[in-house]
Amino acid sequence: MKKRVLSATMTSLVALAMLIAGCSSTTTQAPAEQPKTETPAPATEPAKTGPKQLIVGRGADTKGLDPITQTDGETFKVTENIMDTLIGFADGSTELAPSLAEKWEVTPDGLVYTLKLRSGVKFHDGTDFNAEAVKYNFERWSDKSHPQHSPEGFEYYVSQFGGYKGDATHIIKSVEAVDPTTVKFTLNRPLAPFLANLAMSPFAIGSPEALKKDVKKFNEHPIGTGPFKFVEWKRNDTITLEKNPDYWNPGYPKLDKLVFKVIPENTARLTALASGEIDLMDGLNTDDIPAVKENKDLQLFLRPTNNIGYIGFNVEKKPLDNPKVREAIAYAINKPEIVTAFFDGVGEPAVNPMPKTMWGHNNDIKDREFNLDKAKQLLAEAGHPNGFKIKFWAMPVPRPYMPEGVKIAEAIQQDLKKIGIDAEIVTMEWATYLEKTRLGEQEMFMLGWTGDNGDPDNFLAVLLDKNSIGSNNYTRWANEEASQLMMKAQSNPDQAEREKLYKQVQEIIFKDVPMVPLAHSTPALAGKANIIDYNPHPKGSESLEKVDFK
Repeated sequence: MKKRVLSATMTSLVALAMLIAGCSSTTTQAPAEQPKTETPAPATEPAKTGPKQLIVGRGADTKGLDPITQTDGETFKVTENIMDTLIGFADGSTELAPSLAEKWEVTPDGLVYTLKLRSGVKFHDGTDFNAEAVKYNFERWSDKSHPQHSPEGFEYYVSQFGGYKGDATHIIKSVEAVDPTTVKFTLNRPLAPFLANLAMSPFAIGSPEALKKDVKKFNEHPIGTGPFKFVEWKRNDTITLEKNPDYWNPGYPKLDKLVFKVIPENTARLTALASGEIDLMDGLNTDDIPAVKENKDLQLFLRPTNNIGYIGFNVEKKPLDNPKVREAIAYAINKPEIVTAFFDGVGEPAVNPMPKTMWGHNNDIKDREFNLDKAKQLLAEAGHPNGFKIKFWAMPVPRPYMPEGVKIAEAIQQDLKKIGIDAEIVTMEWATYLEKTRLGEQEMFMLGWTGDNGDPDNFLAVLLDKNSIGSNNYTRWANEEASQLMMKAQSNPDQAEREKLYKQVQEIIFKDVPMVPLAHSTPALAGKANIIDYNPHPKGSESLEKVDFK
């Protein structure tokens, strides 16, 4: 498999331009200010001479700004800065931290959670944040008869809380506003990752008054309690936010304005960064990392590994309903070569659907080696000695877990041809791609996942439990044994016992092959050298309230 000649050539031109601008030693943190020949300006905060604005370049536009209605990371990059969750995460880790709730208590049986909320917090529309607001949001999400519930449903709510009100599997029994600053959740059964789920971006709390006024408008003009207020959305171009002067966290945000700008191609985004058009970018091509390190005006950021890029099979469609066919394809995918060619040292071949860095990963499972003869044998046993034709859906946009979807698909296509499988590559606009795969229109497909809360449940149950079909289980795999083990693990407060159960689940997944875990990546980002206090979060998005310029 050859490297990306065109991409490398364009990258070299960008690197050359930046090297002409000036080079210095490698750094992964904001370097010290460089000496200048001109007369230094008086020491003053940028905000005193003009508004401090951060422009963030990204690869795709947001689908919608009501976070409960979305599952894509591009949405949460924006909404996390507008709306707060009840529980937060510590900087750079999935350790739980206070947010809108200052503290919480759990009964010994794991069925009742009492959260103490911050007092005096206001939504951006001036209305009060309180326990009734929390109750309203959860009732909207959980009750299909609620006037502000979406006809399309809320995928994340189903996958994290077991369905909707009235469903036998629904986990939340009731949400009670005890007093303005106390909210009590009573569960139908214990849910070990309950607090971690509350910290997930989709469950940010919106203004009830704004939702009641116009729920459709809320998806384009969200009202939360976060560090920034929504200003403007120019589709497929920019989303602009401004500082919330009444933010509950004293001293934050540091920035006056925050702009998210769409620049679809990674190399073009780096060019925009080098020219000063943007200040921060994600989706840095791995072969551009050396150029960023060598440029004194830029700095490199690495997001902690917490993802999976995978090839999935819609097991409801022939011939992919046959496990031997799926296993044959698994043997025909040369993971090490793909990772070497497309991840350039910041990725590793994946064995399981969850990353090795997460507790509960089954290190005893040994991956299948690339073996075309074995693949042909399995195809013959499955009744397809001459192969077959199939549509292979490839991602149209670069994502942290899949840097060049179509090119990776083309590499896999060539190997599949060697075992008689004629894979026609299909791609389409990103939002359409996600919706059609959710509905099960695809056959063989490419997707990925970045963990939301540091719990194995957020990978295994979200991606592969039968109860997540129609939500984030795009393979439509419905293995009863695996589902029972996952539900048992959810309800067990003992992490050691949960770990044993999740390891069993991974063994079943590996044997039945609903997906081929392809790679775990360490996503690279780049920014201006004078950016400080930016900490990329493992879940793929973060609030930028602490970010400032040196």
